[in-house]
Amino acid sequence: MTQSDLRYMRLALSLGRRGLGRCAPNPAVGCVIVNGGRIVGRGWTQPGGRPHAEAVALAQAGQAARGATAYVTLEPCAHHGKTPPCAASLIDAGVVRVVVAISDPDPRVDGDGLDMLRSAGVEAEVGLCADEARADLAGFLTRVTQGRPMVTLKLASSFDGRIATASGDSQWITGKRARRHVHAMRATHDAVMIGAGTARADDPALTARGLGVAHQPIRVVLSRHLDLPLDSQLARTARDVPVWICHGRRAAPELVSAWAGIGAEMIEVGEAQGALDPMSVLEALGTCGLTRVYCEGGGSLAASLLLAHVVDELVGYTAGVALGAEGRPSLAAMGIGRLSDAPRFDLVETRAIGGDILHRWRQRQR
Repeated sequence: MTQSDLRYMRLALSLGRRGLGRCAPNPAVGCVIVNGGRIVGRGWTQPGGRPHAEAVALAQAGQAARGATAYVTLEPCAHHGKTPPCAASLIDAGVVRVVVAISDPDPRVDGDGLDMLRSAGVEAEVGLCADEARADLAGFLTRVTQGRPMVTLKLASSFDGRIATASGDSQWITGKRARRHVHAMRATHDAVMIGAGTARADDPALTARGLGVAHQPIRVVLSRHLDLPLDSQLARTARDVPVWICHGRRAAPELVSAWAGIGAEMIEVGEAQGALDPMSVLEALGTCGLTRVYCEGGGSLAASLLLAHVVDELVGYTAGVALGAEGRPSLAAMGIGRLSDAPRFDLVETRAIGGDILHRWRQRQR
């Protein structure tokens, strides 16, 4: 591998990120085609998952793809679906070398794409920028290997870990730039998820605003008994921006019908210990095709996800304000008696956003 290989793969990764939050259940892949030291094609997975990144880049390259090298962030697919296999398309276009970041664990691919390329005499290499690709494609990889979407848990709190005063006043603990960053994070996920308590208390819209984005994430609400106001922002806009409600088996049929009647997608999930089971919720969302879920609370939902060890990434926004012990904590009680039982995360990034601090953490492998 050369420095040029590294540069082109990093470009492919940056292109792939443009599809985050827009191409589920497919992965957000990037592709760059280079011939004679000149970029002749660029592509990323398009909204809805098709066309694939390779197809977009090949269409742009045209005849210039013959004799070229393709840089792809995920192993090209080898199976026939709504479109021909990308591996076959690369072969037919005359590409002579393919550099892949990571192989695809999907059973329909799982090495077959690389084998198809090599059998046709195409030089195929894998492993360049693998860690970066795994991070970018974590949602797709988690859904394929664990049957659930990747979960990003967002916590915006005071310096002492509070999300509101004792009276419930919370607007605004963090500043405008941090809140704008939250909207950008929403836009890179397939769905934004909250609990019923947050839906009742805050009446949120849960849309990505102020960024000029046309695509909106699905709004997911967890409500065991469907005790949600039917005159809320979510209810009024359910036909404009999708609302999915995960509820328990004993939710009143008339409430299920009422929410379905205004356009919400109703998803019955399992229960555990008097609440909706986090794993049942996530498996249901994975079955529906979601790969990336951005959880914005509240405290009970956040605690349940942490205890279930299904939070893959933790994103904190910490403000320089202290609210004291009487303030409302960012997490509900978790019943942890020993420090060794607490969920652990490894620091990935920390930086200032306006007057606040962003810190991003990734789940430590147990």
